[in-house]
Amino acid sequence: MNLLVLTATNGSYNSIRPEAEIYISLLKFGYNITIMTEKDSQYAKRFEENGIRVIDTHYKKKISPSTIKKIKGAIKEYDIDILYATNSKSISNATIASIGTDVKLITYRGTTGGLYRHDPSSYLNALNPRVDGVICVSKAVARHVKEQIFDKSKRVEAIYKGHELSWYETSKISLEEFGTNQENFNVAFVANVRPHKGLIYLLKAAHKLASYKNIHIILIGQNISQEPYMSEIKNCGMQERIHVTGYRNDAPQIIASCSVLVQASTRKEGLSRVILESLAANTPVIASAIEGNSEIIEDEFNGYIVPIKDADAIAQKIIELSTSPQKLQELSANCADTIENKMSHKTTVIEFDKFFKSILKKIQNEI
Repeated sequence: MNLLVLTATNGSYNSIRPEAEIYISLLKFGYNITIMTEKDSQYAKRFEENGIRVIDTHYKKKISPSTIKKIKGAIKEYDIDILYATNSKSISNATIASIGTDVKLITYRGTTGGLYRHDPSSYLNALNPRVDGVICVSKAVARHVKEQIFDKSKRVEAIYKGHELSWYETSKISLEEFGTNQENFNVAFVANVRPHKGLIYLLKAAHKLASYKNIHIILIGQNISQEPYMSEIKNCGMQERIHVTGYRNDAPQIIASCSVLVQASTRKEGLSRVILESLAANTPVIASAIEGNSEIIEDEFNGYIVPIKDADAIAQKIIELSTSPQKLQELSANCADTIENKMSHKTTVIEFDKFFKSILKKIQNEI
């Protein structure tokens, strides 16, 4: 099967890896793969080393005549069977480029929002009649897409973007530079903060944690040193035990060194990468009950699910784990099981192969 992938790989190596490794693993299933991506990105070299053709492409506009022409040329030159577009700009260009060709167009969907029947821009995405199938990052996303599409024969399926524990052989680091150490109960929060990331609810929880002198909170990411967060930190009663690090390349190592991760998002998302990184490091997660989180975190197995926007519930679970080393150890021991089984990279690749082949089989049956 000849597969053409349109994707951007100019992010950090670890953030790209779960997607990029899918294409490398598909080579073992006999796929001939061409990837249109930035040739100066970190993963382009690894693609080429594994025999994947890379066409230098930068996705800057939703409708780019030069990009559309390049996609059409690749479809024709390499006799492409499946065209797989993974982000909004590549999808919009792919829907136009595939018109008049026999290629089967598959798109990726990673979020629940932003795709609605009443929004004209959605028809340059998964709602376009030219799209044959949609791969969704989670069951929650798949449900949303199915609710919005008119053509119920269009194949929509959730396939988790799997991981391997070997990708996260992350050693713990000293936390002393932040003003704490492994003897304390350290709570990690990682996000480039926007209101929906829910940081404010962790900081409100801190008011109830102030009397527990061994509890420290480490805040990792951008946009934290601003209001209303700094005022909440100042007034919570444990200001000296809340450590703001800013953006860190070693966030996975910091998470691995902490006792628990809090993910307090307030709106629907796909699957949180930071949760997966935390589980791979055997660090349990206290997560808000948005749909994506509930697909990864099993309450009282590898962490806790708490109500959305509930600072008291967050505080209660932190206190419970900080005062029960046995429970913390039990949850930690179960974290890797999620990665090895439910979120396995091998399973992901098998599901991608089945999906692509089912699209071709469906079309052949129709003919």
